[in-house]
Amino acid sequence: MTDFSGTTGLIFNEPLLWEKGRKGRTGMSLPRRDVGTYALDESLCGDGPDFPDLSEPEVARHYVRLSQWNFGVDSGLYPLGSCTMKYNPKLNEKMASLQGFTGAHPLLPAELSQGALRLMFELERLLAEITGMDAVSLQPAAGAHGELAGMLIIHAYHKSNGAARSKIIVPDTAHGTNPASAALCGYKPVAVKSNEQGVLSPEAVAEIMDSETAGIMITNPNTLGLFERSIREIAEIVHKKGGLVYGDGANMNAVMGIVRMGDIGVDVQHLNLHKTFSTPHGGGGPGAGPVCVKKNLEKFLPVPRIIENHGAYSLSYDSAESIGKIHAFYGNFGVMIKAYGYILSMGAESLKKASQLAVLNANYIKAKLKDVFHLAYDQPCMHECVFSDKLQKQNGVTTLDIAKRLIDYGFHPPTVYFPLVVSGSIMIEPTETESKEDIDQFVEACKAVVAEAKENPELLHAAPTRTKVRRLDETNATRHPCLTG
Repeated sequence: MTDFSGTTGLIFNEPLLWEKGRKGRTGMSLPRRDVGTYALDESLCGDGPDFPDLSEPEVARHYVRLSQWNFGVDSGLYPLGSCTMKYNPKLNEKMASLQGFTGAHPLLPAELSQGALRLMFELERLLAEITGMDAVSLQPAAGAHGELAGMLIIHAYHKSNGAARSKIIVPDTAHGTNPASAALCGYKPVAVKSNEQGVLSPEAVAEIMDSETAGIMITNPNTLGLFERSIREIAEIVHKKGGLVYGDGANMNAVMGIVRMGDIGVDVQHLNLHKTFSTPHGGGGPGAGPVCVKKNLEKFLPVPRIIENHGAYSLSYDSAESIGKIHAFYGNFGVMIKAYGYILSMGAESLKKASQLAVLNANYIKAKLKDVFHLAYDQPCMHECVFSDKLQKQNGVTTLDIAKRLIDYGFHPPTVYFPLVVSGSIMIEPTETESKEDIDQFVEACKAVVAEAKENPELLHAAPTRTKVRRLDETNATRHPCLTG
């Protein structure tokens, strides 16, 4: 295959609106006034806003051109590992934009919010069924917020038992926010290394699990794209010492309909609705990170809780041991609507099939690329696979060079340099929504870049060459950020 989606094309320059504006231009014509003109008291007005004078075409072209600089999942394959940038049905966007939802004020009384309350109540039950848990709060606003809620619940559980525990076990294959979420609750994260198969060994957990440890945070499938197959045994070890098992469910899109975490020893789990259940990921949100718990932890969930009584729904604050309120109102409602619509329209079998296709696509890429990229863990993966730049380094080419050159071929790069377990990692998640043809095109682009790395490494050092903005000095930008524009 020689045709790639990248092109030199038309790339417009676009100045700031203040540079485009010219005095006297306008994008509207107002009707003739039928009242007189009166001067305002200047002491009340100040200098006024500094708006540029622009015509309607100038405004339209400005925003269209800016949109053409962006790359999104509606533009093409977005293979960010551990971020699940999948295409989502536009139907769910339509449902979330219905006037009855968008026009509902969050301060409306319960009797005027029955539809919204019922939707959230039923979504909680659906998520509980999918995860094998007993109770759910939709309040957390994103994945890390769900992690924090889960850690607060674990802290509240131990406090209620009179146990002041001080540590949390965090594997090296966990999501990067896990240690921070534990630390915010006063716990000291204790690292545990994965074994030669890239997963946790029960022996390693047993060695550090003690009466001072509140529990373990396990990302499953982990950030290497591998399922923690000893999770039952690990959970038993933690439980015997009085600890709890926290499951990071951000990668649930690999196992929904196949594995119920509550059935294999997980006590608390968060989900990323904006990764697994039909909300576009990225762009600053909003997201949603519901936290799911077993029955014995339900009393610690955030308030308010949604209560159903003979078909009527209300918000209840009656929970003395709750961790309290962690979000304004109840959560990001628009994201919940999309998740609810997605689950109902898919049904149990299609949710399971989505996971199966995500795993199939990732394993297909792994098989196609393992002869050109170094594969640290050559075994069946789940929703993502992790390569490295070990072979290309022989020619002075790094992961960053490969990522930048892929842009010239019209592909957004995969996640790079994460997880840290693999040096120079290249983490690819194709998701279930990509066709074989698109994946094959991406594979051919990767192979072409690898060939260039061997024959002409300087070409990769200069990449990207077709973009509006070339390679940036990312290190300098991080150390000396320009925050004033």
